Amino acid sequence: MEGEGKQMEDFLKWAANQGISDCPNHLLQSSPSSTLGQSLLISQFPDAGGRGLAAARDLRKGEPILRVPRPALLTSESVLKDARLAVSVKRRTYLSSIQVLAVCLLAEVGKGRASWWYPYLVQLPHTYNTLSSFTPFGIRALQVDDAIWTSEKAVSRAQSDWKEALALMKELELKPQLLSFRSWLWASATISSRTLHIPWDEAGCLCPVGDFFNYAAPEEESLFWEDVESMEGAPPLQISSLGKDKDVAEKLDVEGLERHSQRLTDGGYEEDVAAYCFYARKRYRKGEQVLLCYGTYTNLELLDHYGFLLNENPNEKAFIRLDMGMGSTNPWPKDSLYIQQDGKPSFALLSALRLSVTAPKLRKAVGHLAYSGSILSAENEISVMKWVSKKCRDLLEEMPTSIEEDSLLLCSIEKLQNHPIPEEVVEMLACGGELCDFFEVNGLQKGAVSEFLLPGKAKRSMERWKLAVQWRFRYKRILSDCISYCSNMNDHFSSQQVSGMSRN
Repeated sequence: MEGEGKQMEDFLKWAANQGISDCPNHLLQSSPSSTLGQSLLISQFPDAGGRGLAAARDLRKGEPILRVPRPALLTSESVLKDARLAVSVKRRTYLSSIQVLAVCLLAEVGKGRASWWYPYLVQLPHTYNTLSSFTPFGIRALQVDDAIWTSEKAVSRAQSDWKEALALMKELELKPQLLSFRSWLWASATISSRTLHIPWDEAGCLCPVGDFFNYAAPEEESLFWEDVESMEGAPPLQISSLGKDKDVAEKLDVEGLERHSQRLTDGGYEEDVAAYCFYARKRYRKGEQVLLCYGTYTNLELLDHYGFLLNENPNEKAFIRLDMGMGSTNPWPKDSLYIQQDGKPSFALLSALRLSVTAPKLRKAVGHLAYSGSILSAENEISVMKWVSKKCRDLLEEMPTSIEEDSLLLCSIEKLQNHPIPEEVVEMLACGGELCDFFEVNGLQKGAVSEFLLPGKAKRSMERWKLAVQWRFRYKRILSDCISYCSNMNDHFSSQQVSGMSRN
């Protein structure tokens, strides 16, 4: 831990020397001084992303909080100033920009202390939990066919990219350990989980200090400011729709909005200052974690790209396939047919089902109503809810484990991660099932129970297994919540039918 503290101290000194600054005066007035700790502090958030950035003071929504100059960004362009590397890369036109950046990253790691980015590189995570790093056991633990397919595709893609880039890495005479698939997984996961968008390279850039921001899921209300007063003294940001509040819009600096129309609410690369600039996405009190919105992702997409998931993700979905024959009446794309995180069917799914359960001879007459999201009749809505409920029940019944079993399994995994006494381990293993399978796959049968000291590889495997179980648990909860929602809606419309009959 002491070594890690020294590494972080050296990194922050290096960052300040490169002009990376969170000083408000420097950010707003381009002061020549540079410092850290004025707006942000590196802190630990064990239950919310691990290492992240905390507000060093109260922050207003929209005010600048960090600037990272272009020379401090680790990009293919900056690394390819090495003439030998540039010549070798130029001959491999078949490599993607991401593959090139991965090779550049490994090349810099291979330089050790001679690398200009060494203070930054040594504090990067040593491992990641992106889907490409999942073992076959962890992939099977997801249980849902689409999720398993996505994971297998991620692993296959990583292997293919590595094999294509291997000749280049050998030509550059990288150290043997940097030629391994494990090192490639680390480099590609670093790029996938930490790079930020830049206009001149599709692979993006590694942004020292800026990549400490943990993720905040986008929500509709985050697209507009909480109030104008919180923006006094801060530069204008992009707004998705000025028509959303005409009175407020008239108070805003519209010309300034147009000047910054390409800027993200959280930040982005700004040509006029040649730096990556970050802004507070909401009001933060001193000590609160300051978050960055990377985009709209489901939990499976977060696992794929970043190696984590959210307990409460407003963008989570459980996709639903329509029955054979329903496709002829469905104009909506497949990725719009899903159950939302709160258990409610999506607009497109309801629209498609309302039309599909309508008699063929009536569909043309009511099609415009179904496509606009209108309820066609109580009887029609009851049929829709029954179909959705049955589909969700069927999906749950196909799963190897139930929600309750997954909940108990997660408790067992957490106990195993918290150094349980041997008797607890014996008791858990006596239950058999997936836990015993994990022990067997990781070769932990002999001697593991008496001392229970998990080797590093098994610890990493257990963490990824836990993520898989958490993902499927939340997926099943969505289906279960949808069944409850459909039941309540059926009760509502059934009572309407009864009420209508009594009035007649």
